[in-house]
Amino acid sequence: MEDGKIISLFFERSEQAIEELNRKYGAAVKKTAANILDDRLDVEECVNDAYLRVWNNIPPHAPDPLVGYVCRIARNLAVNRYHANRAEKRGGNYALVLEEMEECIPSGVNIETEYDAKELGAAISRFLSTLKPEDRFLFVRRYWYADPVAELAVVTNGSANRISVRLFRLREKLKRSLMKEGFLA
Repeated sequence: MEDGKIISLFFERSEQAIEELNRKYGAAVKKTAANILDDRLDVEECVNDAYLRVWNNIPPHAPDPLVGYVCRIARNLAVNRYHANRAEKRGGNYALVLEEMEECIPSGVNIETEYDAKELGAAISRFLSTLKPEDRFLFVRRYWYADPVAELAVVTNGSANRISVRLFRLREKLKRSLMKEGFLA
């Protein structure tokens, strides 16, 4: 079913909208949450909460693209759940992703206002726009969707070592870019 039809079902307040959304994008939404969370029950809860948020937000919103919208909601919920779980224990794939990015992204403690956070986001977007499509794909899949390096290697027909080196170089390039724009000392 086309996204427009699914969104129409949401506007009609038809419960079939959730079924169609899950049928079309359920695997992507689940994978997004699972890349961040290790617990299957936490993943299922995040997916269900994401669908509830979509239900509550459409209408009035009519997101385009729908898959990005629902995956972003699932990702944000998963990150929140991850931090709640992390208060209890350490570890997992997402901890590694955060650790990799620590050197080139200022911590939340240094960003005191929402304006500064938006400026940082804009700087990262500008950086991403300078990358070749494959590098941008790798960066977004690793640091937004938290895809494992081994999975990225399979998708790009490369070795995990090669992907790790490329990601390291991309982080270094981001760090230099953020230093140049004054976000890092």
